[in-house]
Amino acid sequence: MAVKMASDGMWQGENPLDFALPLLAVQIAVVLVVTQGLAFAFKPLRQPRGGILLGPSALGRWGPFRRTIFPEWSTPALDTVSGLGLLLFLFLVGLELDFRAVRRVGPRSVAIAAAGIVPPLLAAAGIVPLLDLAIPAPRQASYLSLCVFLGAALSVTALPVLACILKELGLLGVPFGETAMAAAAVNDVFAWTLLALALAVSGGGREPKGPPLAPVYILSSGAVFVAFTFFALRPLMARLARRTGPCSSDSNLTCSCAVACALLAGAVTDAIGVHPVFGAFVFGLAMPREEGFAERIGEKVAPLVSGLMLPLYFATSGLHTNVDNVQGVAAWGMVALVVAVAVVGKFAGTFAVAVAGTGMARREAAALGVAMSAKGLVELIVLNIGKEKKVLDDTTFAIFVIMALTTTVIATPLMTALYRHQSTATTPEVDGMELKGGDACPA
Repeated sequence: MAVKMASDGMWQGENPLDFALPLLAVQIAVVLVVTQGLAFAFKPLRQPRGGILLGPSALGRWGPFRRTIFPEWSTPALDTVSGLGLLLFLFLVGLELDFRAVRRVGPRSVAIAAAGIVPPLLAAAGIVPLLDLAIPAPRQASYLSLCVFLGAALSVTALPVLACILKELGLLGVPFGETAMAAAAVNDVFAWTLLALALAVSGGGREPKGPPLAPVYILSSGAVFVAFTFFALRPLMARLARRTGPCSSDSNLTCSCAVACALLAGAVTDAIGVHPVFGAFVFGLAMPREEGFAERIGEKVAPLVSGLMLPLYFATSGLHTNVDNVQGVAAWGMVALVVAVAVVGKFAGTFAVAVAGTGMARREAAALGVAMSAKGLVELIVLNIGKEKKVLDDTTFAIFVIMALTTTVIATPLMTALYRHQSTATTPEVDGMELKGGDACPA
């Protein structure tokens, strides 16, 4: 049944919450009040926003609230709006990954990133059989694709969360901060590539509908898209950056063109068969850094994304998460195992290479290992893609969401305890590596 956009008003006997637009307006208002209120309340503790509380794990347990504010028929509209914000967020993440910082740090960043990726990736191969034992439910994804996907989920580092932690501790402009951000940048590029590979091989977890060589076509088309973006679109955007300059009156037009191209890039990668977020992310990576071009675009887009779009995405993630799906000793044992692997795997690999390979002090290496273990919003994005593509079932999704929240909550206190550094007004910042758009961490 089609849903009307707006009502004729309560005086005509109609409930506005039965219509799409007024309900969406109320939903957005509720989401902003809850998430920003919790962000303000948790700010002294440096903890992320609590959008998950709107779901069936907390407030959603109250039936009248769920049926009135978040009825099932309204889910597609809310998911679509939050998905748009997700595209813009990944575009911003791509914009902020300036690999000049990676070149400054040198091979150390690649070595540390690899050390934080390989142990969780190998551990994923052992976790999948244990998941089958703990959660005896039929899976649509193959063993290989699930291993690769869970490896990406366990090895990813939340670059925005890391940037916020380092900024609050005054570490962005010191060698430790440069090393952490550069390693996280390399880590995230590899993790997103791994996730794209997992989705291509799995066919999205569904029954294959195309030719047997469809995964090959998806991967080759994705490679062509990346090459076209970097070698054809990037020079055009660089020419536009030189023409507009830092003080041009056409900056709004340039920003609009960049956002439009990012959204189109998302549509292209969706057509290829990967996921729209990859297109936006790759286009952000390819944006030229000359004349402060990428930074100006980020400054214009970030407030909208941080202030409005990301809270919606937190809320929709919470609405799709039900901790009650994790039932029994075996399932909660898997929660403990996944959290341990996510933390210990990245910490141990990062710590060992940082100490033995780069000569970093043990205390700094321990702080770096904790920092690289933070998951946050980036992990939620990975998990939601897995659930959307039917690679993860509801219980596995809930287990990994608990892991993401746990690793994010413990990251800042442990970092503060391990590496105390007094920030000063003269502390420099690493160019192009700090996510802007508000004081609150995007989590």
